[in-house]
Amino acid sequence: MTTPLSHRALAMLRAVRAGRAELTASREPDFRVDGLACCDQAMARELVHAGLVATAGVGAKGAWLPAILTPSGENALASASPPAEGSRHLAA
Repeated sequence: MTTPLSHRALAMLRAVRAGRAELTASREPDFRVDGLACCDQAMARELVHAGLVATAGVGAKGAWLPAILTPSGENALASASPPAEGSRHLAA
C-alpha cells in the first residue's frame, strides 16, 4: 500500500494477528471477524493484494480459511502507533 494505513485497516490487521479473522480462498477474498462479515470488504482486499494478509494454507475455491499476517503485515503493525487507550477497535 502506498498510503498510510487507516485506523480501520490497522484494526483489521490486529484482528488477524489475534486469530479472529478468516478469508475466503479466492482471487478477491471476503473477510470476516469472529464469524461476522467485515463492513469494508474493499479494504480487506487491499490488505490482501498489498501482501499484508494471506490465508493459512490452501482450500477449495470459496472456502473460509484462517487469515494470517505476512511478514509485511507484521512490520506494518509494528511501525504503526498503538491505539489510544479506551478506543474502540476490532482487536481486544
